[in-house]
Amino acid sequence: MKSFTATIFTANYYPEDTAIGLYTTQFAKHLVSKGFQVNIITGFPYYPQWKISETYKDKSKFYIEQIDGCTIFRYKQFVPEKITFLGRIRLMLSLFYGNLVNSRKIQSSDIVFCIVPFTFSIFPAFLLARRLKSKLWVHIQDFEFDLALETGILKNNILTKPLKKIIFSLESFLLNRADTISSISNNMLSKISEKSNAKDIVYFPNWVSAGNINPSHHNQHSYIDPSKFTLLYSGNVGEKQDWEFFERFCSMVTDPDIEIVIVGDGSYLETLKSKVQHYSFIKFLPLVNYDELSDLLCSANVHFLFQKTDVVDTVMPSKLLGMMASARPSLITGNQNSEVAAILKKSDGGMFFYNNDAEFIYNQLITLKNNSDLATKTGINARNFVLETFSENTILTKITSEINERISQK
Repeated sequence: MKSFTATIFTANYYPEDTAIGLYTTQFAKHLVSKGFQVNIITGFPYYPQWKISETYKDKSKFYIEQIDGCTIFRYKQFVPEKITFLGRIRLMLSLFYGNLVNSRKIQSSDIVFCIVPFTFSIFPAFLLARRLKSKLWVHIQDFEFDLALETGILKNNILTKPLKKIIFSLESFLLNRADTISSISNNMLSKISEKSNAKDIVYFPNWVSAGNINPSHHNQHSYIDPSKFTLLYSGNVGEKQDWEFFERFCSMVTDPDIEIVIVGDGSYLETLKSKVQHYSFIKFLPLVNYDELSDLLCSANVHFLFQKTDVVDTVMPSKLLGMMASARPSLITGNQNSEVAAILKKSDGGMFFYNNDAEFIYNQLITLKNNSDLATKTGINARNFVLETFSENTILTKITSEINERISQK
């Protein structure tokens, strides 16, 4: 049987073990297990700390390594010390250059993947696919330009109007170069149809493994005090979340048994620390390794994810599946028309709020604290739903079949 070759362009990859880096790494390893030869074109690990990993600092600017059967072509991209819109653009352009150079090192590929949010990376992926006469598959994890507007990274005013027009025209042009476009939510698929003339659109959601996050076999994590009722957030502390609402929520907390634990890193971390430093019930702790994630998530009593209500489906938070798989209830805010809201409603595995009433949401937390049967039932509902709907094996087996079908059409 012929062994196929796949090339994946991505801004995030192992040893990054959160969000896009984690999913892309697991996807690549799955392809290897199915007999694919896999090339990865990426930068140096930097996320979510926003600095090049210590392990890679002394590596040469262009660096090739083999990990888990994949050949990884890296370029030491620019990473801004202060995360601004211009800093992000410099990061994207730097990675764009590295991708162009590294793509010339690939001599064969039956299919080329480009993982977005770095939309600029579609262009070198397209050039490689055209040179090798292979299929180009663009997979959208985030709509970065929409997100920049909705979260205020790019200000929406008369001065930015011409820039927005150029950016979104470029985005449509690049999306139209793809043979196949996929994304992680149904609402994001609708947005693809609005932004491009794509005819081959595939639903390719993120996934969760019953074994990776398992409440039946977890140890109490040292970050979580078992004598407290812990509300946990784990992940990137950035502009996607509504930290202003979080501050209002914290002002409601009066129960001395409640502790809020934030495990993460990101562009907004230091600002957030300074704004809530007067609350003794909040703990900030560094990210854990992936092999500790199950213990961490399953040791909490409740998870929270406070999203901005004007962000509908430019992003589908990957952390949601892990939160739900831990069999713990979640308190989530956001837009009532978002896919996250639909998932919470279908699963009955948490509480979704769109009115940003801090007092009301705090009272719901107290309800869960005082009603352990309700909390347990809600958590079990969450886990059962994600394992039935977002099973790792089911999703990756299906997507591999889709890939093979498109390669056979070459």
